[in-house]
Amino acid sequence: MGFILRLLATGVIVVLLSKFLPGVGVDSFVTALWVAFVLGILNAILKPILVFLTLPATIISLGLFLFVINAVIILLAAKMVDGFTISSFWTALLFSIVLTFCQSIVNGMFDKR
Repeated sequence: MGFILRLLATGVIVVLLSKFLPGVGVDSFVTALWVAFVLGILNAILKPILVFLTLPATIISLGLFLFVINAVIILLAAKMVDGFTISSFWTALLFSIVLTFCQSIVNGMFDKR
């Protein structure tokens, strides 16, 4: 049940961010749910591989390169999901930072049973 609630919450966050951030577009709530699902898959499968491959850059940048990896994953999700658009790398970077912040707040609310 927790997975479905987190998926729905991420979908709502994606829709809200598309309303407030210029350069982010989502056609519908169903599209936002697909974005949340694809981001979950990419974060589970692709992100660990990218983190491992870019470990030297991540260490040298004191972890800041992880923001770049998150932006790349957002851009990949935009390529994979029809109806979800990101205008630039910098928009993807800002979107990933705000999305992560909002998800941490929502996940904190879900974990406080």
